[in-house]
Amino acid sequence: MTVKIFDRPDIQEFLRELSGLNNSDGNPRMKQVVHRLMSDLFRAIDDLDITPDEYWAGVAWLNDLGAGGQAGLISPGLGLDHFIDERLDAIDAALGIENPTPRTIEGPLYVAGAPESTGFARLDDGTDTNGHTLIMHGTVHGADGQPLAGAKVEVWHCDTRGFYSHFDPTGQQAPFNMRRTIITDAQGRYKFQSILPSGYGVPPGSPTEKVLTALGRHGQRPAHIHFFVSADEHRKLTTQINIEGDPLIDDDFAYATREGLVPHVIERTDDDSIRANGLNGPFAEISFDIHLTALVDGIDNQVNEQRRRAAA
Repeated sequence: MTVKIFDRPDIQEFLRELSGLNNSDGNPRMKQVVHRLMSDLFRAIDDLDITPDEYWAGVAWLNDLGAGGQAGLISPGLGLDHFIDERLDAIDAALGIENPTPRTIEGPLYVAGAPESTGFARLDDGTDTNGHTLIMHGTVHGADGQPLAGAKVEVWHCDTRGFYSHFDPTGQQAPFNMRRTIITDAQGRYKFQSILPSGYGVPPGSPTEKVLTALGRHGQRPAHIHFFVSADEHRKLTTQINIEGDPLIDDDFAYATREGLVPHVIERTDDDSIRANGLNGPFAEISFDIHLTALVDGIDNQVNEQRRRAAA
């Protein structure tokens, strides 16, 4: 038997009541958003005949998700982060703004306060002996296309086990391992030495994995390196590159892979290259230039300062 009550006048009035639309207090924007979200949820319960057991299983899952601090993990896993990026792209297109360096999702594992240097930084502390040395470099360009001195390049990535410092369950990594802030030099250049990261997966048995499994999906990510890039009079760029050759580049559970963000990895084995970088053996090299875009009417219309980020 099909029973639907969503369109009843008393249910519609109930939605107005619970979202505060029938009073003059509170926040109008919050009321608008809550009314829409709760209306959509009520309609879904009606249309899909969601049972009380199913509903309360969902509530229990939300409790587990919050207890595990995984809201920032399920968000990209369900495509919300990518959808927001697609909307920002569409807004830029409507404004006539081109993004030579594509944006893509931030992820939940940034930590503020990484050590800062100019031109060059060593990211890893040498303790991950399984790592293959990486030299990555490039030039940050301003909105006028010229090299941009003094730009801030924040970079972070995981180790060969898939763990990030500050979030490493084994406690093996020192604070800010594989995290640095590099200020571009007078020619707009940045360069760092580190190791090639590995891909990783969501925690086994976690609320995030349970939902992905129920959807017939995996929770694995390809190897990647995150960036925040910012400069005066420019919009902050949030992006990440994938490591070329990773088999999951086109099957990322977080949907972060975008065209233009898979630079070539060149294996350097010649003595001249090794000596020029002060190394003792072969290394991987990635060259990746970054292009920033100008503020929109003096405002960064894509920055998300309200997001809670870990600070060490």
